[in-house]
Amino acid sequence: MSDLLALKKEIIKKYGTPCAVVDLNVLEGNISRVQKLCDKAGVSNRPHIKTHKSGEIALMQLNAGASGVTCQKLGEAEVMASAGVKDILIATNVLGAASSGALAALQKRISLKVCTDNTYSIKAYSDAARDAGRVLDVLVECDTGQKRAGVETPEEAFRLAKLIEDDSYLNFKGLLYYPTKDTWNETEFFNAKLIKFLSQINLIPEIVSTGGTPNLQSVGKLSGSTEHRAGTCVFNDLMMINDGFATIDDCALRVYTSVVSRAGKDRGILDAGSKTLTSDLGGLTGYGSILEYPDAIIEKLAEEHGFLNLINCAVQPEVGEIVRVIPNHVCVVVNMFNELVLVRDSKIIDVIKVEARGLLV
Repeated sequence: MSDLLALKKEIIKKYGTPCAVVDLNVLEGNISRVQKLCDKAGVSNRPHIKTHKSGEIALMQLNAGASGVTCQKLGEAEVMASAGVKDILIATNVLGAASSGALAALQKRISLKVCTDNTYSIKAYSDAARDAGRVLDVLVECDTGQKRAGVETPEEAFRLAKLIEDDSYLNFKGLLYYPTKDTWNETEFFNAKLIKFLSQINLIPEIVSTGGTPNLQSVGKLSGSTEHRAGTCVFNDLMMINDGFATIDDCALRVYTSVVSRAGKDRGILDAGSKTLTSDLGGLTGYGSILEYPDAIIEKLAEEHGFLNLINCAVQPEVGEIVRVIPNHVCVVVNMFNELVLVRDSKIIDVIKVEARGLLV
C-alpha cells in the first residue's frame, strides 16, 4: 500500500470526509518564501490571518520573521491576542465592533491598529479609545484601483489624517494601500502627493502598508512602503495558480472528499458541496481541481454534494474512492471547517482548531 493510500484510509477512519488537510512541508515552505520576499524588498511582513484563522499558524509566521499580523475583523484580532500576538492591524472599518463595545474591550487588553476611510468611523474610534482609556492608532485607507474601500484622493486622505491627529484619543499611524496588479504607478503618484501634503504639517506616517498575495511580485515597489499584507499565500489555491503566483505543488491545503455515487456513466457525486468548497468560482471553471482526476470537472454544487462531470476522464473514479481537491479560493473554504488536519510526509502530525472561523464582527 502506498503512503498516500494509507494516509487516505487513516483520514477517513479518524475524521471522515470531507476533511481539510494541510501539508506542513508545503505550509512551511510558503511561509519561508513570503518572508524572504519581504526581507529582500526591505519591508516588514504582516501576514493576513483571514486565510488560516489560526493562532498556531500565525505564531509560525511570527517565528519565521513576521512583524505582526493583519486581521479583517475584531473577532479575529481577539483570537490572535489570546494566542499571544502583540502587533495587530485590523484592515477594515471596524464599525460594528466599535458600536458594541468590543473594540474598546480589546483595546484595553492590547494596543491595536485600525483603519478608516470616513469621519463616521473616526468618531466611533475616538469613543472606543476614550472608553478603553488608551489612545488608538489609526491608518487611513486609500483606494488606488480596487474600488472597494478607501478614499479616492490624496486631499481626502490628508483631511482624515489631520482629523485623526487632532483627536486626543487617536494617533495617526499611517497609510493603507491595496493596489491592483496594474495600478502601482497610480499608487506611487497618489502616495507621493499625499506625503507632500502631510509633510507640510510635519505629519509623517510610521506605516505605509501594501497588500495582497498577487501584489507580492511588486512588494517594496512603492516608495516609502514599510510593510506588506498577504494572506492567501500561506496555503495558495487555484486562483493563485491562475494568477501565476503559485503552482499545484505550492498548495498546502487539500480537501479530502469521498466519491459517494456513480449513478451515471459520465457523472459522479462527492460528499463535498457548497458547505465545504463554497460557491466561489473565482472566475474559474468548476469548483476546485481534483488531483487524482485533473480532467474531471466539479461542475455544480448542492449543499452537501459536488456534481462531477467525468466525460473527459479516460479513467474514472469509483464509489468509495477518496480524492483530494485544491479549492478555488482557500480563504472561504477554511472558514467552513472547525479544524485542520496537519500532515507531513503522508503521516498525520496534529489537528488544530480554526479558532477564528465564523467571527464576522
